[in-house]
Amino acid sequence: MKFILGKKIKMSQIFDESGKVIPITLIDAGPCYVTQVKTEEKDGYSSVQIGFEEKKDKHTNKAQQGHFKKSGIGNNLRYLREFFDEGLKIGDKIDVGIFNPGEIVRVSGISKGKGFQGVVKRHGFSGAKATHGTKHNERAPGSIGSAWPQRVFKGKRMAGRMGSDRVTVEGLEIIEIDKEENLLVIKGALPGRKGTLLEIITTKEIEKIKEEKKDK
Repeated sequence: MKFILGKKIKMSQIFDESGKVIPITLIDAGPCYVTQVKTEEKDGYSSVQIGFEEKKDKHTNKAQQGHFKKSGIGNNLRYLREFFDEGLKIGDKIDVGIFNPGEIVRVSGISKGKGFQGVVKRHGFSGAKATHGTKHNERAPGSIGSAWPQRVFKGKRMAGRMGSDRVTVEGLEIIEIDKEENLLVIKGALPGRKGTLLEIITTKEIEKIKEEKKDK
């Protein structure tokens, strides 16, 4: 399994050979460094912890500085995430060179926050009729309960905070890779605003894709 951390830059579009528009998202991905390796014997499960984006010492507490120093990296990193893998060692570097165009990936990140929203925007309610006596009530939620049991049931769709949720998008294709600029170009839209931290994990590698095409 291949994985990396990156930051969303922006969306754009390119044209294929037939002139068809392909929506893309640009990601500043890596380089990431392995800061810790967890094992079944010591931690109860196997995984690796990787860090991304260097930051200054004054923004890093002493516990974190000691953690990075122990890993031998020498840099203080802003983001740490864990992935299930057994083939990496402490100090290993991960960059966009591990990926290939055409591979399928899964991308996770925090979606844009939209603040407090009503039921029409948050849940897609149609609202009340705009005529025949309706006044100042077009976007109201309507009744939220009955005479019994004198309470609102859990999960009732009502107005509230919208967005800022962890969102995962699957089945995305890597269109292009720029190793010099640490750029990943992925087809489609990804969660979050500009600067959102994204976790990119391959779900189908290029070798498997080639084998499937041969079978067809």
